[in-house]
Amino acid sequence: MTDTVGAGTNVLAAKPATLPARPHFSSGPCAKPPGWSPQALPTESLGRSHRSKVGKARLQYCIDLMRELLKLPDTHRIGIVPGSDTGAYEMAMWTMLGARPVTALAWESFGEGWVTDAAKQLKLDPTIIRADYGHIPDLDAVDWSNDVLFTWNGTTSGARVPNGDWIAEDREGLSFADATSAVFAYDLPWDKIDVATFSWQKVLGGEGAHGVLILGPRAVERLESYTPAWPLPKVFRLVSKGKLAEGVFKGETINTPSMLAVEDAIFALEWGKSIGGAEGMVARSKANAAALDAIVQARPWLGHLAPDPATRSTTSVCLTVEGADEAFIKAFAGLLEKEGAAFDIAGYRDAPPGLRIWCGATVDTADIEALGPWLDWAYSELKAS
Repeated sequence: MTDTVGAGTNVLAAKPATLPARPHFSSGPCAKPPGWSPQALPTESLGRSHRSKVGKARLQYCIDLMRELLKLPDTHRIGIVPGSDTGAYEMAMWTMLGARPVTALAWESFGEGWVTDAAKQLKLDPTIIRADYGHIPDLDAVDWSNDVLFTWNGTTSGARVPNGDWIAEDREGLSFADATSAVFAYDLPWDKIDVATFSWQKVLGGEGAHGVLILGPRAVERLESYTPAWPLPKVFRLVSKGKLAEGVFKGETINTPSMLAVEDAIFALEWGKSIGGAEGMVARSKANAAALDAIVQARPWLGHLAPDPATRSTTSVCLTVEGADEAFIKAFAGLLEKEGAAFDIAGYRDAPPGLRIWCGATVDTADIEALGPWLDWAYSELKAS
């Protein structure tokens, strides 16, 4: 261990003797689950059609595991779709928006992306409610006669909604939750969520390119009762002859999935099940976030971009570094990567300069704890230079 480095110090911190065992702190794709290796993945489905008996069985098993771990009610459909979380969310927007007025909440870059889609691509003239990075908008200002677009956990800002209490039970509009950094990290109120999207690459530590679309009964009703005014590309079409294409939610994917990525997701889900399901994964994320917060509290030069613990992410934790600009952060992250102490911890390109450290379930708390002295070392090295 090294002594904690204070702001403005000219004292060099000694290089720590111990590296994190797995220095993978990227916010996407995230750390693989403990015990993962390519050799651990079954290969029977590889080189086979995804429509073969074995292919369909593995896709269905993946869906069943997601339902089991998330404790999703039978009323909710789960589909594996192309384009990662972005593809899943845009699929939902393009197929369901336009029936009612739209409200879009934005407090980080991905929320701003949904604003752009609704305003400039779909031309829906949405009501836009914004907040600065690290904060969330006034949730009481949301009109639930509208369809509402929001990110549950702002991956690029480290700020999240505190819970689902602000979502009206008697809402007329649909709730569209981009939950890619929230699923398997929080206890989500599925009765309040009409549409949820995520990708395996986040809390599961899976591979990218595939998204997951979860539809509640009100979303299905919208799909079957409303036809949007704009043309839909083939990969967005969820309805056939006025009815939901149920096959999509039984493993009959719209486009060809990577069965290797499916097997990788199954490995992660089985690992999650082995540690207590979603509850165990949530507990690991909370423990990691608490360990990182202890590091922050002990260092006057570190801070949280999201100041309110009630709305602070426990997965994509965004930190401020006193006096740091973009060049300093780039050098800071590069120094730690060169030493093998931390990979991919620079903040998102659109966010204020700072660090972003993933604390999701696949990260080990001991590695978060081992990171603290390395942060001291990198900070003192750069300040000295």
